[in-house]
Amino acid sequence: MPSGRSAHLNLGMNSRLPLENAQFDVLVIGGGINGVAIARECARANRRTLLVEQHDFAAGTTSRSTRIIHGGLRYLEQGDFRQVKESLGERQKLLCQYPHLIRPLEFVLALDGESRRSALAVRAGLWLYRRMAGRGIRRRQSEPADFERWLDQGRRFSLFRFEDAQCEFPERLVAEWLVEAVAAGCLARNHTRLLTVTTHHGRATGALLRDEASGREERVEAAWIINAAGPWADQICRSSGVHTPQAMVGGVRGSHLVLEKFPGAPGQAVYAEAVDGRPIFIIPWNDQILVGTTEVPETGDPSQVRPSEEEIRYLLASLGGLFPRLEIARSHIRYAFAGVRPLPYSPQAKPAAIPRRHYFHDHTPDGAAGLISVIGGKLTTAGGVARECAEKIGLRPAILPSVALMCESELDSVLARTVAQVAQLGGITPEAAQAMVEWNGRRASGIASRARRSAQLKQRLCPHTHHIVAEALDAFENQGAVSLADVLLRRVPLALGPCWSPECTRVAAARIAGIQAWDEARMRAELEGFDAEYQAFLEKTGIGVPQGAV
Repeated sequence: MPSGRSAHLNLGMNSRLPLENAQFDVLVIGGGINGVAIARECARANRRTLLVEQHDFAAGTTSRSTRIIHGGLRYLEQGDFRQVKESLGERQKLLCQYPHLIRPLEFVLALDGESRRSALAVRAGLWLYRRMAGRGIRRRQSEPADFERWLDQGRRFSLFRFEDAQCEFPERLVAEWLVEAVAAGCLARNHTRLLTVTTHHGRATGALLRDEASGREERVEAAWIINAAGPWADQICRSSGVHTPQAMVGGVRGSHLVLEKFPGAPGQAVYAEAVDGRPIFIIPWNDQILVGTTEVPETGDPSQVRPSEEEIRYLLASLGGLFPRLEIARSHIRYAFAGVRPLPYSPQAKPAAIPRRHYFHDHTPDGAAGLISVIGGKLTTAGGVARECAEKIGLRPAILPSVALMCESELDSVLARTVAQVAQLGGITPEAAQAMVEWNGRRASGIASRARRSAQLKQRLCPHTHHIVAEALDAFENQGAVSLADVLLRRVPLALGPCWSPECTRVAAARIAGIQAWDEARMRAELEGFDAEYQAFLEKTGIGVPQGAV
């Protein structure tokens, strides 16, 4: 992180008590969805756990995903039945336990007559996919796909419906898991850089950390160190003098386009073939359309990854080839973003053929016993990765009570009652209560109760949203946020919405400054920091969209 930003970091979660010479059972490096899940699992097993993240939780690969929770039809096609079964099981758990964040989503698989996939094989695969899922996913009855009439009329399409799920904001899921990890005793530090893993007599014994807020360097000791840094995993080893026989991660860049809704835009998620036959998704997301993804080998710094001009053209051409009558132009693009999938190093394989299963690299042969690197994984399977990792270091994962899956009508009824209760508790509008429940679930009641005490906390964060200032305050106090960008991009991710503008940023910042007591210099630094991160994450240059967020 640039030193100019460190001076105004809010110390928030866990009050940044000194760590020098502190001892832990487990140190987890990396605050993406895998790292936070692992830290939560270890803390629930009553192990003293420290989680460190160089930037902010969920700011890396997690926030740059396609945002779907799926079993993986593609893996089924590749014959990886184990991966499909595991993914479908984890999908079911997430639907049960986090119904406010993980929601059923209807997909339409659209294949034209020239596809190498036969209709018979696809029907058989979908039948098997549903059978492997076991209990049926909740389904909403939808209208016939309106987008059908916009498909290329010169091609003969076969359409197949199936069910999966969407996590619109995996950043919010990570925030919830982080709160649960801290409640179980985990010490969580974002904006904390790991400088090196320390070793002694062939064993990893701890780490040297630097607090980016204060610049202070501190040594900690740990019995186990879990390297869950995703695409930075090899970099962690190199900086620690831990030499592996070959690279562990073979980075693959995946880029996405976010477009404004346009006439004829699909109301269902569409799974189709790109111009080169690769699968792509066109998904309704956050009142916009998300199109992705690409698969390009990436060997550069993961923090500097950007969508290339070639990828932008590829995704636009694939979308335009599917719906030529819509005349989709670059001007429809709101922004593009890219992330690096930390897939297993497979230099001879094409990106599409690299296995998506995770694995654990034990560094005992590398002279660092007690250090384990987590390679691979995805949003859907993070919970399973965490349980497996805990077992690998001798922990018995916590057994949590199962939650019965409600039918759609029951879920709607429960949601309606919860929204009414939250509105009454906070003295806020039903719309504000619903927005709060959809992003905070059971924790919404506590946030609403806090809001009741102050008209300032009941203010909307910007004129286009029902989310209120109390949610930002909770982000600072209980969810590890330390900056304006942490709040608006990840805890209350309004800046990802279709209506966000420089004026929205200024209004939200001013209202947050009021409850955080920021002076003018701090306010200016927060706005500058937000703008820099917004533009680094959401690519607007060269795609026909005005630059700048502030």
